[in-house]
This record gives sequence, structure tokens and C-alpha cells, in this order.
Amino acid sequence: MDSTRQPDITRSKILDAAFTEMYRYGFQAASIANILVSTGLTKGALYHHFPTKQALGLAVVDEVVHGRLEQRLFRPLRESERPVRALLDILESFSARAAELVPLGCPLNNLMQEMSPLDPDFKEHLGIIVNTWRHAVQSALERGKQQGEVDAAVDCEAAALFIVSAWEGCIGIAKNLQSLDALTTCGRQLQVYIRGLRSA
Repeated sequence: MDSTRQPDITRSKILDAAFTEMYRYGFQAASIANILVSTGLTKGALYHHFPTKQALGLAVVDEVVHGRLEQRLFRPLRESERPVRALLDILESFSARAAELVPLGCPLNNLMQEMSPLDPDFKEHLGIIVNTWRHAVQSALERGKQQGEVDAAVDCEAAALFIVSAWEGCIGIAKNLQSLDALTTCGRQLQVYIRGLRSA
């Protein structure tokens, strides 16, 4: 194995294990000991890459949570030639993952609810993701409006805020109820709303 790649591999392994731990238990209850067991690394190796638990948590937010949403959601929205169709397709793909999302909820939403009131750094980093998401949806709707796909009367900024809020709310309610049906029903209603933004 190329020794120059080992630090990157180790760092990636820590981030993946930390994400899993934080997703299960939240940031505050996440156990460094569990992360070490999962990775097979020493505490020294972990703290070489992340000097504090907070630094590790923020890296998870920036690189894992944001990175996954960038790949699954933000980039497809930015690159789509049919923005409304892309938005519906992405929502459908999330609905297909409903069984995965219901037990533990959305990692982003979980961390926002837990950490935003407690830690300004977490609040800022999580807010960047939310704003990136909102802007990706808003930009997609504005492109759709320019193409005649979205009704000219639609307030794209307000619609984007509502879509992101409703999306996260659907997952949060389904997590609380532990109900796959609740998430599926809520997701369908959100699709109805998005279809209603189209031009007649």
C-alpha cells in the first residue's frame, strides 16, 4: 500500500466511524472509545487527525453529512436540465430509502435539533448545509421558471424554504412515530406541492 495514502485512509476511516456513532447516539453521547474499537486505531492516532471531539464532530458535519448530500441532492439539482423533474426524482429516491431513514431520522436534522442551541460552531456549520440546500432548490426552481417549467408567479425563495423545511419535517415526524407509512404519505404530499409549482 502506498504509504503516502495511509493518513488519508486513516482519516476517512475515523470520519466514517464517527458518523455512524453520532448518527446512532447524537454528538454529545457519541463515544470516542466506540469509535476507536470500530476503527481499530489508538487514541493517539485519532487525536493526531482530530485534536478534540468537537473538531471531529465538525469534520463529520462538513465532510460526511455535507458530502453525502452534495452527491445525492445538491449536485443533481444544479446539473439537471429539467429542475422540477430532478427535484421529484430526488424526493422519490429518498422515499425509496424510507426504511433506512425512519429508525434514526435524518443525520442533518438530528444534529440541528441537538447541537444548534448548544454550540455556535455546530450551528454555523449546519447552517451552511441548510443554506446550500435551500439555494440549490431555489436555483433549480428559478432555472425552471426561465425554461417555462415553473409558473412565473412562484416565489422561488419562499418555495425552496418550504420544500427543505417540509422535507426535514417529514423525516422528523416519521422518526418520532417510527412509521414508514407516515414518511411515505408526507413525501407524496410534498411531491403534490412541487408538481403544483409547474406552469399550467
